[in-house]
Amino acid sequence: MTLLAFLILFTLAVTGYVLNRRAASAITAKGARLHSLTHFHGLFSFLTILIPVFVLICLYLVLRSPVVNAIVMAGLPDGVLDGLDPGGVQLVLAEIRSISRGQVFGTPDPWKLDAADRLLSLYARADVLMVVMVAALSVSLLVITRRTVSAEFRARQASEAIISGLMIACSLVAILTTIGIVLALVFEAWRFFEMVPVTEFLFGTNWEPQIPIREDQIAAEGAFGWLPVILGTLVISVVALLFATPVGLLSAIYLNEFAPRKLRAVVKPVLEILAGVPTVVYGFFAILVVAPALRETGSNLGFEVSPNTALAAGGVMGIMLIPFISSFADDALSAVPRSLRDGSLALGATRGETMLKVLFPAAIPGIVGGVLLAVSRAIGETMIVVMAAGLIARMTINPLDSVTTVTVQIVTLLIGDTAFDNPKTLAAFALGLMLFIMTLGINVLALRIVRKYREIYD
Repeated sequence: MTLLAFLILFTLAVTGYVLNRRAASAITAKGARLHSLTHFHGLFSFLTILIPVFVLICLYLVLRSPVVNAIVMAGLPDGVLDGLDPGGVQLVLAEIRSISRGQVFGTPDPWKLDAADRLLSLYARADVLMVVMVAALSVSLLVITRRTVSAEFRARQASEAIISGLMIACSLVAILTTIGIVLALVFEAWRFFEMVPVTEFLFGTNWEPQIPIREDQIAAEGAFGWLPVILGTLVISVVALLFATPVGLLSAIYLNEFAPRKLRAVVKPVLEILAGVPTVVYGFFAILVVAPALRETGSNLGFEVSPNTALAAGGVMGIMLIPFISSFADDALSAVPRSLRDGSLALGATRGETMLKVLFPAAIPGIVGGVLLAVSRAIGETMIVVMAAGLIARMTINPLDSVTTVTVQIVTLLIGDTAFDNPKTLAAFALGLMLFIMTLGINVLALRIVRKYREIYD
């Protein structure tokens, strides 16, 4: 039914475009002069029909399941839900929905079968109602917009106003989503700090978030000092940047100044393919190739190397970051005016001297901004660290040891069925808030550096 609703919407929107454009053309054929071009009259009808009805369909898709489920649960026989907690009620609803899909296990109670039949009936009625409403609203808007066609109607301004409103609405969605994420992090982190002192979290040197959740469960009291976690994050990020920064910068310099055009046309796209490789693939490469090679090399040299190491995770992460740094550096070097390069060469400087003393200094703001953005990308990486670095939080800066990062701990704390009423689970939000503050600070620093030191050339 949803597909049928979209087909009706698209058909009537296109019909409105064609009818209004033909009507506007008929007015010009009679010798009258239109205020707006004919296609703007068609565009006004198309947008007026498409946007409101599309919003209606989206609202239906969002509200259909909650409303139908609430009606079904409200119509259950008296007493069947007595004594059940919210989790038990959700299990009953899940069983009813499974029965409605034909997934019957055992012999369900008769009232569950009746509820499943009612669920299917309500879904069917809702779908039919949605299609009728879509068709009725689309036809009504088609008729209304058809009557607006006249020589004096400002169709271009009306169409541009609709498009402007649509862009503003999309911008507001992005802004409100960001605000919602920040508020959710702050609220849940505040709940965590009500249970765990802020000083213990910020300055504690032990991270053991395992605590007893039930009365009959045996576990430690838990320790929530995040210093080992952030230290592991910094160690892996530093290893990644020590590998990615020189390789990325040198590759950008070579491709921008020294590589032949044919070679650049082949190498640059191949290099940027690394940015599109899924991080889980990098994780497999780290755990199956890099980590065993490091252990074997360390054994031959007499070093003790952990099965999972920060060096393996950081090195593979560095490979992933090479395209980011190389692309930013290449764009920054390409933005330097050609006159500076030609002037340096005309004064007798070599191409190497031109790059080191003219082009590279002029492109420093863009290059630094790219490196700092790569830092935030490294800090937020999860999959490579999960597979190659380990889960144990340690106060160490040795890259041959097993460490963990903020993102890995967030994933670990939120695995499985969780209840957000204990420090163990809420600690993930505290870590997420600190990670958000760190990456935001790095991004703001990158923007300030670019704006402060960038050169504006004629």
